[in-house]
Amino acid sequence: MLNDLSKRCHEANKKWWQDPATGQTISRNKGEMIALMHSELSEALEGERKDLPDDKLPHRRMAEVELADVLIRIFDYCGAYGYDLDGAFEEKMSYNTKRADHTHEARMQPGGKKF
Repeated sequence: MLNDLSKRCHEANKKWWQDPATGQTISRNKGEMIALMHSELSEALEGERKDLPDDKLPHRRMAEVELADVLIRIFDYCGAYGYDLDGAFEEKMSYNTKRADHTHEARMQPGGKKF
């Protein structure tokens, strides 16, 4: 399912992977792309902070639309680089169920994770 969304988003965003003048495929800066994901999260935070409607889809909350943008950027990135999000997601969810540092007891210890 996640891999299908990655393929869909990458296909829809092919224009961002091409030189606009020539249509030739370009190399994208991975750090810049991750920073763009972060910028969408910051916009979602601002929407929550100010309880704003989205400016392009005003029937929706800004945070909701910006979080969708985060997903689109993540899926595009993963589709471009062939990342297996389905597998990584399932493995990580399973791993997290066994993490000692995620128990209530560990979280209550000095220096434990509070959130």
